[in-house]
Amino acid sequence: MKIKQLESPSDTFDLHFPEGKPFDVVGYGTNSVDYLCIVPEYPPLGSKTEILHYEQLAGGQVATTIAFLSRMGLRTKYIGKVGEDELGRFSLSSFDSELVDTASVLVERGVSSQVAFIIVDGKSGERTVLSQRGIELDFRYPELAQDQVCSGRMLHLDGYDAAGSLRAATWCREKGIPVSIDLDRVVQDCSELINKVDFLIVSSNFPVEFSGISDPVKAFQELRNHCDGFLAVTLGAAGAMAWVGGRCLTFPGLQIKAVDTTGAGDVFHGAFIYGLLQNWSLERIMKFGNAAAGLSCRRIGARAGIRPLSEILQHTSSL
Repeated sequence: MKIKQLESPSDTFDLHFPEGKPFDVVGYGTNSVDYLCIVPEYPPLGSKTEILHYEQLAGGQVATTIAFLSRMGLRTKYIGKVGEDELGRFSLSSFDSELVDTASVLVERGVSSQVAFIIVDGKSGERTVLSQRGIELDFRYPELAQDQVCSGRMLHLDGYDAAGSLRAATWCREKGIPVSIDLDRVVQDCSELINKVDFLIVSSNFPVEFSGISDPVKAFQELRNHCDGFLAVTLGAAGAMAWVGGRCLTFPGLQIKAVDTTGAGDVFHGAFIYGLLQNWSLERIMKFGNAAAGLSCRRIGARAGIRPLSEILQHTSSL
């Protein structure tokens, strides 16, 4: 599939989604159990600090994006792995109320589920993530089923299982299923994976890490040379930047008092995919994504701040 290159933010992508699929979006990637600690301010090295609030909540990049899309009323499927432990059971149970299909989630014996310890600065709401994910949570070659991966109108990845992500993207490309990816770090065979996706939306640190260029805008421009699909980068409170009509365009974020920024990028990706499926203009998609991401920062945790569609649309019109 060749993605239409937009010349203006008012353009639409006019994607041709495959028909007769049981799901609107399939997500293949990470899930996590997050231990969130809100502190008065981020502690300096060697210090001690008081925890103002503590919670154990479900997270993970793709898992949170899929949960968002389910709450927007779409038919969703999540593919991933958990360990045969209490954390794995917690992660799986978090999907029970989301109406997300988890029939393709595998439980790996003798393996610890993914966990993250997240320190949230009480003044700004900005978070620092300390995460642990064992390679045993990657799918072995025979475990990843093509018919499951290709059972949606669209596929979303995060690249943490790099080899599996590459296979999944290749399968969907061959079948005309659009592929989006959320990359927050350089992964194995990253350039090859980027070439297999249609919508590349990365975190603010990624262009510099990928290109080795210290200037963020020049690094973003260099990343454009490796991506023939749509390219954007999330910028936190500043919103997002996209490559449109041969230039970088910035879409401002929603101005809010953040409580916790955990999961805001994952919510943005979900909102972006939702807009694609509605065939909205790029400008409306980016505003919707920024509104959804901003609103999500008013609550603690990756998914607790996901707001109803009507509320997000109301704030979209203000951007």
